[in-house]
Amino acid sequence: MMLETVAAVPGMVGGMLLHLKSLRKFQQSGGWIKALLEEAENERMHLMTIVELVKPKWYERLLVLAVQGVFFNGFFVLYLSSPKLAHRFVGYLEEEAVFSYTEYLESIESGETENVPAPAIAIDYWRLPKDARLKDVITVIRADEAHHRDINHFAS
Repeated sequence: MMLETVAAVPGMVGGMLLHLKSLRKFQQSGGWIKALLEEAENERMHLMTIVELVKPKWYERLLVLAVQGVFFNGFFVLYLSSPKLAHRFVGYLEEEAVFSYTEYLESIESGETENVPAPAIAIDYWRLPKDARLKDVITVIRADEAHHRDINHFAS
């Protein structure tokens, strides 16, 4: 859950800063603002899905608030100083996410983690079949993370 907590921050920060730059310079972004904000929204949906599955306690939610606050400010400064480095950093974070979700899939396949029904929010967002399971959700989330990895490495 913590990985997904910070995962939506880079797209929002990058999209916001590119938006402001576009307004200042009266230039188009070449689609990058939209792409980064879509990435942020997609990562938010990952978090909303995980929250449905995990049901975090109040103190975990408080930790999320603190982690997001620190990460947002740190990433904001990084993006201001070097957008290319910021995108490279996010590319590596996304690689770690792909690895983590691969391990999660393996634990589902081995029976270590129960393959529970997919939450309704995931079925609606990814247009999964009504009988989708956790394995289906983690598979589409991992594919999203791989796409984000590739986009951010390309941007760097």
